[in-house]
Amino acid sequence: MEDAAFFADLEARHRRIWPAGLPTSPQYPHGEISLGETLRAWARIQPERPALIYYGSEITFAELDDLSERCAELLRGHGIGPGNRVAVLLGNCPQFHIVFYAILKLGAVYVPVNPLFKEHELAYELNDAGATMVIALDTLVPMLMTVKPQTSVETVFSTSAGEFLPVHPTLPVPAGLDAAPVAHAGTIDLMAAIQTCTGNVRDVSVDLDALAALNYTGGTTGMPKGCMHTQRDMIYTAAATLAVTSGREDQDAKLPSSDVMLNFLPMFWIAGENLGLIYPIFSGATLVLLARWDPLAVMAAVDRYRVNRTFMVVDNLVELLQHPELARHDMRSLQHTRVASFIRKLTVDLRRQWHALTGSVVAEGAWGMTETHTSDTFTTGMQTDDMDLHGRPVFVGLPVPGTRIKICDFETGMTLPVGEEGEIVVTTPSLLKGYWGRPDANAEVFRDGWFRTGDIGAYDDAGYLHFLGRRKEMIKVRGMSVFPSELEVLLGRHAAVLGSAVVARPDPDKGQVPVAFIRLRPGYDDVSAEALTAWCREHMATYKVPEIRVVDELPMTATGKVKKGELQKQFEQDEQEVG
Repeated sequence: MEDAAFFADLEARHRRIWPAGLPTSPQYPHGEISLGETLRAWARIQPERPALIYYGSEITFAELDDLSERCAELLRGHGIGPGNRVAVLLGNCPQFHIVFYAILKLGAVYVPVNPLFKEHELAYELNDAGATMVIALDTLVPMLMTVKPQTSVETVFSTSAGEFLPVHPTLPVPAGLDAAPVAHAGTIDLMAAIQTCTGNVRDVSVDLDALAALNYTGGTTGMPKGCMHTQRDMIYTAAATLAVTSGREDQDAKLPSSDVMLNFLPMFWIAGENLGLIYPIFSGATLVLLARWDPLAVMAAVDRYRVNRTFMVVDNLVELLQHPELARHDMRSLQHTRVASFIRKLTVDLRRQWHALTGSVVAEGAWGMTETHTSDTFTTGMQTDDMDLHGRPVFVGLPVPGTRIKICDFETGMTLPVGEEGEIVVTTPSLLKGYWGRPDANAEVFRDGWFRTGDIGAYDDAGYLHFLGRRKEMIKVRGMSVFPSELEVLLGRHAAVLGSAVVARPDPDKGQVPVAFIRLRPGYDDVSAEALTAWCREHMATYKVPEIRVVDELPMTATGKVKKGELQKQFEQDEQEVG
């Protein structure tokens, strides 16, 4: 099918079902300006409004702007400028916002690093990105300093997750968050150094189309790849989100949002980056920030600060609904809740329970991926008669304004008519500008400005998009992405491992777990599965650690590839034997 005919048909369907009142174009409150300039604009317009609330500590827009200006001056004094990569090894805390906006105000490159990483993973990402500076939690500095000699890192700033905690917190504080800061030799105290700066960085001219972030994602060819994103990517994602979540055709986009948002998603994730770092500041909203998921803190935050908007996974929703303390908290302010169906799926019954609690309708979130800076679809206003829950799972709604999505045949690449199942192929203003240093991977996924996602989807007759699964090998462990190829690369570093193949096993609690089938090298027959598991725990993030099955042989094709389908069948046989 020709693209012109496909989109003429699809867009006609979308015009008929577009939610009433929602803008059909991205909404830019201050025009297409940098995120640093956006923060500066809100600091002038609403200087005293809280931008962040962290367990009772409030940081106004003016204060956040000032702190990020000072931080930018500090980083510039240590050689950071346009194009320089700065790794951020932090959990959720106000310093994350300060550092993020400082990096962007300099036109430098933000590189988020998973704080759950172990040494091998950390060294790989720092080296791949070519980071010369790391800003890290004090608790992670010892591991960082161990790998630093293997990298190009020159400067390390350290800070404590509890540095901004108030004397008398208004919300339950997670265990350990209030631990005393720890100083480490060879590091600079971030917040102390910021206080010595004046914030004179307004002379920097930021190119919206220059590299601004390396967001790492896995793949099928080995270790994780850095998705190259620009500030224009970031602000488009925020502007499109504003249009379909908070925007109205009859509202002035230049007015700050009245939202009070809650985020506990890790901000090193692309979803946490959008929902925690970018969108609240872009829209001028107040963000209540939590270090991590904690149902008691979530309920207390909603009640105390009248939170009206948040995002969670369905498992979080269920935990709240079943919590013995729920009745003690007023949750009726929470009028805009979006969820992601990873392990548990959103059901009509859960929606009914949520409506009884809040008076609002909980809806499925968006489809997206790191390569597109996520949030490529929306579901606002598409829940009438639970229509979204009665179709093929997972219902992900309509493309956001400015994004185009088609369904193509996996083998031929031909565009398929509405109703047929195939590969989700997308083009969007926020599409990555390529994988960092991976021309081979770029050639594989880009076709004439379109990105081949490897995901399976279909449009229904009305024109709504449904995400049907991932053709790629990615494994989801409690919502965290695990890529078999990465684990196979890491396992190959063990002296006893001759070869391995990692596949997913369904798990009722975690959704999926990785299982590694391993062949041992001659002379290493005495190496046990337990010993290999212990090694994995030392060298991989906890959620990545696979179950180990030592085998004599791996089923192979004539071309030397592992027949993973045959390994997968073993799980089915195991279930039948148990049954």
